[in-house]
Amino acid sequence: MYQHAIGTVAPGLAVIHDYSWPTAVPLRPVLSPNAHEVSAVTAITRSGARALAIVGAAAVAAAPAQTQQPGTARTSISVPFDKYTLPNGLTVVLAQDHSTPTVAVEVLYHVGSKNEEVGRTGFAHLFEHVMFTGSGHVPYGLQDKYTEGVGGGNNGNTTNDFTQYYETIPSNYLQDALWLESDRMGWLLDALDTTKYNAQREIVKNEKRQSYDNQPYGRVTEIFANAVYPKGHPYSWPVIGSMADLSAASVDDVKAFFRLYYAPNNAVLAIVGDFDPAQTKAWIARYFTGIPRGQTVTRPNAAPVTLAAEKRLMYEDRVQVPRLFIEWPTVGSSSPDQYALDILADILSGSRTARLTKALVYDQQIATNVFSGQDTHENVGEFEIAITPRPGHSLGELEAATDSVLARIRSDGPTAEELQRSKAGLQLSFLEGLESNLGKAIRLAVGQAYRNDPSSEFGGAYAQYERTTAADIQRVAQRYLTAGRVVLSVVPMGKTDMASKPESSTLVPPASAATPPAGGDDE
Repeated sequence: MYQHAIGTVAPGLAVIHDYSWPTAVPLRPVLSPNAHEVSAVTAITRSGARALAIVGAAAVAAAPAQTQQPGTARTSISVPFDKYTLPNGLTVVLAQDHSTPTVAVEVLYHVGSKNEEVGRTGFAHLFEHVMFTGSGHVPYGLQDKYTEGVGGGNNGNTTNDFTQYYETIPSNYLQDALWLESDRMGWLLDALDTTKYNAQREIVKNEKRQSYDNQPYGRVTEIFANAVYPKGHPYSWPVIGSMADLSAASVDDVKAFFRLYYAPNNAVLAIVGDFDPAQTKAWIARYFTGIPRGQTVTRPNAAPVTLAAEKRLMYEDRVQVPRLFIEWPTVGSSSPDQYALDILADILSGSRTARLTKALVYDQQIATNVFSGQDTHENVGEFEIAITPRPGHSLGELEAATDSVLARIRSDGPTAEELQRSKAGLQLSFLEGLESNLGKAIRLAVGQAYRNDPSSEFGGAYAQYERTTAADIQRVAQRYLTAGRVVLSVVPMGKTDMASKPESSTLVPPASAATPPAGGDDE
């Protein structure tokens, strides 16, 4: 089944506590330690008519009425907003929606694991934990009291590219939420001592053991990051980082990291929902203006990569069933090819009649499930396929069948029906992500952080899906799904013979013996 971004997320793209985005915030198709478990037998039915109906409703609700010619469809989404910047550099984005008496507050810091350095990884994710343990004027537990305790919620997540914290609350608690966020932006370090740091560091280490090292297929994303990107590349280590790095880091090391990256000039405050603009601006000025501007942040050089030849790996895991993974380096958020790759992934495994699913699961009956997805980060991206064999069938057989399907789509492209169905489904998922205040707030903040334009996330994806052609799908399949890929066979312990082409595959050492990474995940 096609997994539409959120729900399970790779250590590398967005995640909340325990690896899940807000359920109504679909972004890109992504992978996680558990995402590969999704069965291809479960179909997603997508109605083009329903999608178009929702498109019209969403566009009308979000933007002033405009004259539209009969028979035409809207190809863009508009969410009116007000944007301004405080003297300390904090960018504020406000979008009113009085549908319900609730409001979402999103604070996005433009710092993720890619901003770390070799030998000093895991700091961004560590702070996601620390941010929930109290700040200078907010004792531990008070944030939950003023959010969950009044019928709302709060959470946060860390990615390769950014870290975000948010609250959804009744409108009359907006002032409290702004105070809470300003206090941890300006005074978190007042409450961070060695005891608290050591406690949170041990929690992160346990999370690494539980969610990666001891999770079936849990090291796949870490293995791919090290195989796809050269050593030292900002995307070559997992968001959770190296436990050796965290063990060696002092509380002063992580405090220096916070002072540089968690400053107002490296942050976006987005507020969406039922609020009074004048009063809200007054509260923002009251609570945030006094926080000093930080140093200028230098963004890392994180260019997309290509692989000159195929890399073949095998990894022995505590699993009973082997699984085949194939990954290609692709493009980041600045490339329009990301949308064609999204559609290609859906055409391959998005429904029962999708190319790979139909061929491997139903026609040949050699696989129990198939997953494909494009994972788009700010600077780079990856396209991955994951397949689990039926009993009696080998990973080599799966690889050959998969390559045959890919060869056909590279040579012939998709049919008109395949293209229309996948586009409609992706557009519908995009619109569903805008149903909540939080979904809109996150999109506004990401658009501002990535492109200095809060509207870019709305004006880009939906229209790009609409204008993508069959020739675009064929072109990206030919350009990116090449021989320059990584093929990984995860097999039961002591059964490397079950790998696809084991004689030409390199064995990846276990987690305990692996060299600490040169460098996504969530609390």
